[in-house]
Amino acid sequence: MIVGAGFAGYRTARTLSRLTRGRAHITLLNPTDYFLYLPLLPQVAAGILEPRRVTVSLSDSLPDVRLVLGEAERIDLDDGILRYTGPEGEEGSLSYDRLVLAAGSVNKLLPIPGVAEHAHGFRGLPEALYLRDHVTRQVELAASAEDPEACAARCTFVVVGAGYTGTEVAAHGQMFTDAQVRKHPLRQGMRPRWMLLDVAPRVLPEMDEKLSATADRVLRQRGVDVRMGTSVKEATHDGVVLTDGEFVETRTLVWCVGVRPDPLVESLGLPMEKGRLLVDPHLRVPGRPELFACGDVAAVPDLENPGSYTPMTAQHAWRHGKIAAENVAASLGLGGSRKPYRHRDLGFVVDLGGAKAAANPLGVTLSGVPAGAVTRGYHLAAMPGNRVRVAADWLLDAVLPRQAVQLGLVRSWSVPLDTSSPEVARVAGGPGRRADARSGPGAALAADTDDGGGPGRAGSPDEPAKGQPGSGTTQVRPGSGAARPRSEPETAKGRPLAGPPGSGQGQLRSEWETAKGRPLAGPPGSGHGELRSEWETAKGRPLAGPPGSGHGELRSEWETAKGRPAAATATAAGTAGEPVRSRPVGEAAKNQPGGEPARNQTGGEPAKNQPGGEPAKNQPAPAPPPHPRAPTTPPPARSSEPTSRTTRTTSRKETHEHR
Repeated sequence: MIVGAGFAGYRTARTLSRLTRGRAHITLLNPTDYFLYLPLLPQVAAGILEPRRVTVSLSDSLPDVRLVLGEAERIDLDDGILRYTGPEGEEGSLSYDRLVLAAGSVNKLLPIPGVAEHAHGFRGLPEALYLRDHVTRQVELAASAEDPEACAARCTFVVVGAGYTGTEVAAHGQMFTDAQVRKHPLRQGMRPRWMLLDVAPRVLPEMDEKLSATADRVLRQRGVDVRMGTSVKEATHDGVVLTDGEFVETRTLVWCVGVRPDPLVESLGLPMEKGRLLVDPHLRVPGRPELFACGDVAAVPDLENPGSYTPMTAQHAWRHGKIAAENVAASLGLGGSRKPYRHRDLGFVVDLGGAKAAANPLGVTLSGVPAGAVTRGYHLAAMPGNRVRVAADWLLDAVLPRQAVQLGLVRSWSVPLDTSSPEVARVAGGPGRRADARSGPGAALAADTDDGGGPGRAGSPDEPAKGQPGSGTTQVRPGSGAARPRSEPETAKGRPLAGPPGSGQGQLRSEWETAKGRPLAGPPGSGHGELRSEWETAKGRPLAGPPGSGHGELRSEWETAKGRPAAATATAAGTAGEPVRSRPVGEAAKNQPGGEPARNQTGGEPAKNQPGGEPAKNQPAPAPPPHPRAPTTPPPARSSEPTSRTTRTTSRKETHEHR
């Protein structure tokens, strides 16, 4: 059993599959069905690569490995059972003989006010897609803004963390926005401003000083505002407060401070080292011969530097996976002897966009075009798939302009910073999702439109998104129960509903009994509102109701019920002429197209827009239309005084008996 399909987990599954050759059952548990090549994620956010280019299908590349979609929730080490939750909330359990923990890492949070609410991380594909749409939207909104201050705020992008990821995001982001305003200049003649902040003394503090100096020079030449020794003190809706006291107005805060091991390992109760699971040089947990750990969740002793542990990098995770697979196969008697993890530093590469990069392959410091060629060559060699597609996208980007469009695939509320699964976008109503204002579709526009949210602003959590329940613009089918009117329970006077919740029957009954001038609450287009106003103010006007609903016949019967027979028997659409005798007054017939009221429809006349246009069976023959010049008798005027409930009940009973 392998938990996680990152660099360590994917390499473990692929190597173990080759070593065992079908002699072992290998199961891979992962939230997604792909392996994500993280180093190229900034190029996805900058519009250079399409999202699928940096993903490799697990099913296609690991044919002998069983893939289970889900997230590990709890591990029973004594019984050898792992319990997980599937993508649709279903729970399951898996047994194992050997367990390899390679769950990876998540965004590292710091106790800074407002960061969790206003910042977004950069650890998964949904976050990269959201950032690309968000940056494009801010530039487009800035181009149409009349206020220079609003334009400047939208064109200011703050990246916190000058490590590997943050440096590449700022470098590619500056080029991306510059290309946008080059084709569509801003009205005020402004230029997008990217800020890179870090408390460290230099860019890329964990790398060689020469690489750091090269990256710093390229960023400053490109126009990035690099501020070392500075970070965010507080994040607000309108901007960020820096540690030096300066307030920067912005609508974009990208959090690239660092990563922390997946919280799953903390629940095991085993020895830890700075949040990582302690393992021996063979990647096995001491005292647990069946348990292995590798990648970012494992504190692997660095045999080249005694007393230290290997850093949390993709290179080490990739190498961990190979050694873990070999040692698991050896423990099963399907391979050679166990091997300790040793590594040799091959250097690092940092892609700074375009032809610029910083690299030190085998200790040789490079910059400019040579570094760019080495960087892209390294990525092509390291990727387990999609090499031709990635190279094709690079070629097209070199000769064609980028397409800066908003796809709207990922909203801000679906990629919160404080999530244990940054590789999976949250879905409204999905399993284990928060129920606060920022985790539902009603707040989808909280940071995406206009001012980006806040009480009383467009797109704020207080204002439902268009097309969502409660927005006032969604068309709800009668009886669907999709949006129960809020005003009805407040004015029902404690009477029980006459029908199932959401059917509209109970609400109509309460309004009909206790109407005191309040507007009827009903689904848009249901006709309920027209029925109530007709009932209160009818002065001989025909009733407006959906075609074929029988509202016209019921109204004339309700107005003048003195034991006289109804003009016609209402027939529900699609019931083959079965008389409707128990439908509450004012209830719209189901399955009516659009709920559009029929105007001046007579009792026996077939409703318009009905299939075939034939009158319903068991209906009295319709009377011939009157001569255009023949005088018509107006319907009897109805008293404006409301009749008592007893009188109305008696009238309905007498009419029913007469029928």
